[in-house]
Amino acid sequence: MATIKEIKESLAKITELESPLFKEFEKDSRSGVQKEIQKRKKVIQAEIDENLRLEGMLSYEKELYAQGLNLIAGVDEVGRGPLAGPVVAAAVILPKKCKIKGLNDSKQIPKKKHREVFQAVKDNALAIGIGIMDNHIIDQVNIYEATKLAMKEAISQLESQPEHLLIDAMKLDLPISQTSIIKGDANSLSIAAASIVAKVTRDDLMVTYGQQFPGYDFEHNAGYGTAKHLEGIKQYGITSIHRRSFEPIKSFISEEGKSDLL
Repeated sequence: MATIKEIKESLAKITELESPLFKEFEKDSRSGVQKEIQKRKKVIQAEIDENLRLEGMLSYEKELYAQGLNLIAGVDEVGRGPLAGPVVAAAVILPKKCKIKGLNDSKQIPKKKHREVFQAVKDNALAIGIGIMDNHIIDQVNIYEATKLAMKEAISQLESQPEHLLIDAMKLDLPISQTSIIKGDANSLSIAAASIVAKVTRDDLMVTYGQQFPGYDFEHNAGYGTAKHLEGIKQYGITSIHRRSFEPIKSFISEEGKSDLL
């Protein structure tokens, strides 16, 4: 009789729930064997569900593939809401029908998985472009316009000229056909890929700023108005990366006697 360890190794090779091997192993009455069967079935079902989810997120891409378009760039940004730091956009062209396990709207990916999924995108992408607009540009033109500038910059950095753009809730004045998708990072794999690239890129920048400006907790809050960040502002003043057109920064710097770090 095979040991439970040997059966576990055999179960690991099964990739379909309908495999006749399951029925064969189910004849074994040992509780340990039954437990391993259920564990393996659960893993296979999770893989099926993930594949279906990814397939669903390729719906926009598949429509474009059917039209003969192959170089489709997903475009997204992060950092519209923080009080400090830049807005960062990314443009990503994935290979045709590419599926990356775990890829989703970056806000839906567990923090500990960000870099793993980011690396998978880098390994699979045909081209990646990144655009960064700092807080000074944001203050000059407003965050909406700065976001568009960052997206345009990201697209211009692509090594391959995209045939179509899938953009998260935005339209750009570019001579490239495009589709604006509401909640695009949750509905298009190409946009989701751009989302995680932009997210990790910006988070890394904010970690660097956290070292440059200790006391604001930038490495953890990414420039958002957390309690520690606001406390840092009260204690140390405004830094050169704060968005002066954003509240409460705008009101803070208008008060007399507040220091301003250059």
